[in-house]
Amino acid sequence: MTGHCDQPGPADPLGEALAAVVYRTGAAHGGVYLRDPREPVLVLAVMCGLPVEASVPYRRVLLTLPGPTADAVREERLVWVGQQDDMARRYPRAAAYFPYRIGLASALLKGARHCWGALNLVWPAGRSARLGIRERERIVRGARRIAHALDRAAGPLEIPEEPRLVPTYRAAAEPGPPAFVAADVLDRLPVGALAMDVEGRITLANPAAVRLLGRSAGDLLGTLPWESLPWVNTAAYADAHRAAVSSREPSTLTVLRPPDRWLDLRIYPDESGITLLITPHASEGGPPRPAGLPYAGTTSEAGIYPLMRLAAALTETVRVQDVVDQVAHQVLPTFGAQGMIVATIEADRMPVVGHCGFAPEVVERLDSLPTNAVISPVGRSLATGTAAFFADRTELARAHPETPPISDKQAWAFLPLITSGRPIGYCLLAYDRPHTFTAAERSLLTPLSGLIAQALDRARLYDAKHNLAHALQQTLLPQALPTMDGLDVAARYLPSSHGLDIGGDFYDLIRLTGTTAAAVIGDVQGHDVTAAALMGQVRTAVHSHATAGATPGQVLARTDRDLADLDATRFVSCLYAHLDLARHEVTIAGAGHPPPILRRPGHRAQVLDIDPGPPLGLGLGLGTPSYPSTTLALPEGALLTLYTDGLVETPGTDIDHTTADLAQHLCASSALPLHQLIDNLVDHARPTGQYTDDIALLLLQPKARA
Repeated sequence: MTGHCDQPGPADPLGEALAAVVYRTGAAHGGVYLRDPREPVLVLAVMCGLPVEASVPYRRVLLTLPGPTADAVREERLVWVGQQDDMARRYPRAAAYFPYRIGLASALLKGARHCWGALNLVWPAGRSARLGIRERERIVRGARRIAHALDRAAGPLEIPEEPRLVPTYRAAAEPGPPAFVAADVLDRLPVGALAMDVEGRITLANPAAVRLLGRSAGDLLGTLPWESLPWVNTAAYADAHRAAVSSREPSTLTVLRPPDRWLDLRIYPDESGITLLITPHASEGGPPRPAGLPYAGTTSEAGIYPLMRLAAALTETVRVQDVVDQVAHQVLPTFGAQGMIVATIEADRMPVVGHCGFAPEVVERLDSLPTNAVISPVGRSLATGTAAFFADRTELARAHPETPPISDKQAWAFLPLITSGRPIGYCLLAYDRPHTFTAAERSLLTPLSGLIAQALDRARLYDAKHNLAHALQQTLLPQALPTMDGLDVAARYLPSSHGLDIGGDFYDLIRLTGTTAAAVIGDVQGHDVTAAALMGQVRTAVHSHATAGATPGQVLARTDRDLADLDATRFVSCLYAHLDLARHEVTIAGAGHPPPILRRPGHRAQVLDIDPGPPLGLGLGLGTPSYPSTTLALPEGALLTLYTDGLVETPGTDIDHTTADLAQHLCASSALPLHQLIDNLVDHARPTGQYTDDIALLLLQPKARA
């Protein structure tokens, strides 16, 4: 049965831990989101206190877009949203999915060696908008307990197709009055009444409800309302139901029972379930209706929900892949489609930029279709600028007899993507079974295709700019570091997960003589093309002064003067290390850069205390700044770690603490080969794989010369 409620217990430590934190924090419901290893998505895996069907709009959370749950994972912190206005201000997209009076907390689920995802807890309306210290502690403890349960899980965790529901402690401990007493009470009521459990399934129906709904008690009991009453299977009813169970406030709406019977529904929720009261509408003709009672099932009312949610999601998309992901996550479930292809127009061809639900050979067949193929449904839609709908294979063959079978799909919607009067591509929706497109669906898909087109056009421009900037940056970073007898080296550069994914972080290793080398690492202010270009200039200047025989302090001072001559408007942090392998020592000078970490054989890793000096290009007007040097022993087997602040900066955490933690982990992982150690350090510092800043990392380890 869909959404079956499993009893948590010793055999289900994850479910038990979730039910416990929901109970101990007084939350109305909660959920555990797990990271999908295949894509940057959090998937709702286990939930408590909310019907499974009510979770459909937020079962998948993109890590690449702002939101409470994504931010908790990306920034590794507890995110609290205390009221609806706060949600709308900070997370407008999330507010479109959750437009209810609630409080929401998202906490990182960080295990011993793995970031599992996030815990979400939701409180109903009426609680304080402020999160107290004790409440915060309970949430954090609950998240740790869940992470511990995930750590102990046998075998790899599978990402479920739909979340598993576990009961709350209260629902299990408070069964309510005996069934026969409740039935007697309901039978006496002059209005229709349904009782539903926490899953939303009907457990009691009084005679008035049976009469008003036109269904027998046997047809109703054990079902979800939208299963036994198809005419309430609308976006408006789903939203009213979701609003009630989320905010624990009554919700009302008016529905049409075909063919012409209007009914008023009032939903009363609490932690044990829902009571639904049903009364005939005051005017059997429907409108006018009482203020505040929305209609369920009308095209204009129900249709605004997918439009609103897709529009909110698309406003925050950046790349073409983001747009494709949102179409897959929003449009396919809303319209019940099983396949999707999005293609853009490039010159005289239409390459596929995203797809799901189609076999690879089908995608290959549709990839790069010619734009002038007017005999095809795609070409005809683009030529006329109108969508084409085919309910089955017969309709498609009748309209386009020359078109070969597209796939094993049975129904299709071809949507031209047009913006500013010009076609930029198409979106194809497909169904596994014949599907008759209603007038409501057709009227919705047309404006939806316009929203998709605008977002896709904007994303293509961004991607083009990003690719150009990224190519520039790659030409400025060293393609390969020089090899030296007696020195092992490993380096990594990881762009941030936001913005253009380019920045000014850089590193280099400069071979000076057979036994000496210069290692440099730096960070130019900003994340744009200007930062990347300035990074190239700084790297060139450092290389020039180093090979001219300047000391570490002189290299930095002269580079600072070069930036002044260039009239640079950005400052640069930099660390320069001169390695003498014959004398087994290193001389280091810094310019406002995080201190290096040195681990000598047989000793603990140490964060070096060196004079940081002022950043380069600061332009203080105080003459040439001084950059003192520090000389240290660097024996064979020692490890010198240079890094940029993106590796150790975490919002809400003192950088000294994260740097010390990095040094401790460096010591604990000393047995790893250098190329494994460098990846291990990044994974430890950023277990979510999301970076709010660029990261450059350079490891240097002297060894015995051949």
